[in-house]
Amino acid sequence: MHDRSFVPGRMLVYLVVSLVAAAYLVPLMVVVLNSLRSNEEIAQTSMIGWPRQWAFGNYLTAWSDFCVAQTCAGIRPYMLNSALVTIPATIFSTLLGAVAGYAVSLWRFRGDRWIYGIVTLGIFLPQQMRLLPWTIVLRDIGLINTLAGLVMIHTIQGLSFTTLFCRNYYIAIPQELIRAARIDGAGFFRIFWRIILPLSPPILIVTVIWQFTHIWNEFLYGVTFTTGQQQPVTAALIALSAAIADIPQHGVQSAAVMIAALPTLLVYLLGGRYFVRGLTAGAVK
Repeated sequence: MHDRSFVPGRMLVYLVVSLVAAAYLVPLMVVVLNSLRSNEEIAQTSMIGWPRQWAFGNYLTAWSDFCVAQTCAGIRPYMLNSALVTIPATIFSTLLGAVAGYAVSLWRFRGDRWIYGIVTLGIFLPQQMRLLPWTIVLRDIGLINTLAGLVMIHTIQGLSFTTLFCRNYYIAIPQELIRAARIDGAGFFRIFWRIILPLSPPILIVTVIWQFTHIWNEFLYGVTFTTGQQQPVTAALIALSAAIADIPQHGVQSAAVMIAALPTLLVYLLGGRYFVRGLTAGAVK
């Protein structure tokens, strides 16, 4: 038998959730539909509308033909740049964050709390504050306008979050387990590879999803520290918008945005469930 006293409250919850979902989905649907409409159709009607004729060619043009920064190769090379930056930076920052989180949570030493506080301080510093120091560093080591420079930036910048995630997860592992391994002669890295890492898949999935999404979507460092063919796809999208400002190509622009967003959408659709499980596992231990 249903308790009708909860029905109004439940309806209110559904209404609020539906409004929040609509606030996110409506802009996405507008971009998706415009990516399948011709520029003439958009110009004759409006930015909001159902395609009269499906213009799938927008995707081919955005991928391989359209001119970005005076190079008519579409956004394909910039997608490759983003992959060459995102994948290694995600792997490096996750592994280093796991080691750092393990060190400050289970391998206690003098000053570990201070080091943990300094590392996680990076979470609260806005990106604009870091531009000048990074400019000096990249210039002095010769990595400005290179993908290797962006990999280094994102690896170091990501350490704050990955260390925080891993530390909060590892702190629930019993200290007795570490003491027993040390009595048996295991050292720092042997304990990490043989004991800690096998217990880490839930939190490593969280950090990988977080880092991949953040690095792929980041554009401030890409715009600031790279130019021309070295730019990631987010910076190329800005260059594309500037290049066609006089003659709008909304269909091609929308298709380019959808192509650029596809990797993170796939990561979210395939790994979103594991992301929530990993965060929950770390929270309740």
